[in-house]
Amino acid sequence: MANFAKSSVPQFSVDVYQNEYLPEGGREVNAVVTVTATGGGTIGSAAGAPHPPGPGEGPSAAVVVMVDCSGSMDYPPAKMRNAREATAAAIGTLRDGVRFAVVAGTHRATEVYPGGGRLAVADSTTRGHAKLALRKLSAGGGTAIGTWLRLADRLLASADVAIRHGILLTDGRNEHESPEDLRAALDACAGRFTCDARGVGTDWEVKEVTGIASALLGTADIVADPAGLAADFAQMMETAMGKEVADVALRVWTPVGTTIRFVKQVAPTVEDLTGRRTEAGPRAGDYPTGSWGDESRDYHLCVEVPAAHLGQEMLAARVSLVVPQPDGGAQNLGAQGLVRAVWTDDVAASTSINPQVAHYTGQAELAQVIQQGLDLRKAGDSDGATARLGRAVQLAAASGNADTAKLLSKVVDVVDAAAGTVRLKAKVEEADEMTLETRSTKTVRVKK
Repeated sequence: MANFAKSSVPQFSVDVYQNEYLPEGGREVNAVVTVTATGGGTIGSAAGAPHPPGPGEGPSAAVVVMVDCSGSMDYPPAKMRNAREATAAAIGTLRDGVRFAVVAGTHRATEVYPGGGRLAVADSTTRGHAKLALRKLSAGGGTAIGTWLRLADRLLASADVAIRHGILLTDGRNEHESPEDLRAALDACAGRFTCDARGVGTDWEVKEVTGIASALLGTADIVADPAGLAADFAQMMETAMGKEVADVALRVWTPVGTTIRFVKQVAPTVEDLTGRRTEAGPRAGDYPTGSWGDESRDYHLCVEVPAAHLGQEMLAARVSLVVPQPDGGAQNLGAQGLVRAVWTDDVAASTSINPQVAHYTGQAELAQVIQQGLDLRKAGDSDGATARLGRAVQLAAASGNADTAKLLSKVVDVVDAAAGTVRLKAKVEEADEMTLETRSTKTVRVKK
């Protein structure tokens, strides 16, 4: 990690929530691990909400904004104007000293500002020049998002900074390169920078946009009305400016004979990290979590332990936080949590489910059944879609996920939420269906 300015690195803490008791022969151990970062450079505002550090206070950072300039951005013409205004709003939110660039994306990627394969350094002058350069953004051409990401990667790699971040806006499908080309670009960029992705309007592919954000450990969302872009971009950039430590990994060590079933982020969104493990020495693996500011996230860890006799206990896993280094070592961030297993014949102890584990198991199922229901609806399977979306309504109601319940009510008529009885709406606005699909992985935390 390089170049921290005045800001202090946040302090990390790890809390483990689990029922450690297993019945005789029991082998599956579940735990929710809450990771919290506090006390970095993020400062409380008068309203109590955090806002990013001021000039020179934050860690060194670089940001590239990628703006879709394909021909479809002219329909309606206000869309391109809104995109220019949104990019200007994002540039206005950059703190002094942050390196930045703007890229126009079509079937190829073009540097709009500053050009020449360089990054500009944010101050009042360069922010002004960048906003003037945005006038050159005009619609025309195709869409090949992989080329935008590869250019952003080259630009971001040119700076010796702690935080590298991209913001990507698209309004259409990635029609001018193969899915394999986009996948290869995402694989090449993964771990090199984080990226938030936004779809504007309703002509883009939800799985493409959410796939980009997932691969690059950023956020995905829909901005159905282009008029909302400027506020969304400013908010996104403000969050990026609040990040203080990059490339944090969840390191999970397990003893001999123990197998990790899965590692999932479960709040603020569901993201399965199991397949992203990189080996980190004997019986340890690192799971990437991206960049952190002052925030808290929850992870669900499921491990299979060897069978043991009643009265025995063991350490099932040890979770710590590290920043892997280029030389193969790692900087330990000083927090760890222990996951335990204890075998008992106390039936009440061994059959009770920890409330955090139960809640997030439900939230993960909620995300899954929404996706399945919408896919079945598109495939014309009304019965299957009704069953899946009915289950989603039931889970959303039971867990208090009011935002998701509200989105579901635009796609189905709810007859009985508690029972999960619903009817598919005959006519659904495309924006409502896409919003539900894009936000299906957003979770609510356990009520303490």
